[in-house]
Amino acid sequence: MNQLIPSERIDRRIYLIRSQKVILSVYLADLYEVEPKVLIQAVKRNIARFPDDFMFQLSDSEFEILKSQIVTSSWGGIRRANPNAFT
Repeated sequence: MNQLIPSERIDRRIYLIRSQKVILSVYLADLYEVEPKVLIQAVKRNIARFPDDFMFQLSDSEFEILKSQIVTSSWGGIRRANPNAFT
């Protein structure tokens, strides 16, 4: 199924972190209709294909600040690690 994703749906998920425009792994996975852990596993298996600054993991403080700005149930549950940000 090759459908275009409305740009508004993408634009809503872009954040400015470390002076870079990024999309968080949870939202990128949603756009690709996969689980976040599946997306991260795929990237890690193919890490040589990506530039060094393609992805970074949010620090604890960055994640806490982001959670305080985004009031949503999608942050619920226990997380093993902070989300990754894709540049």
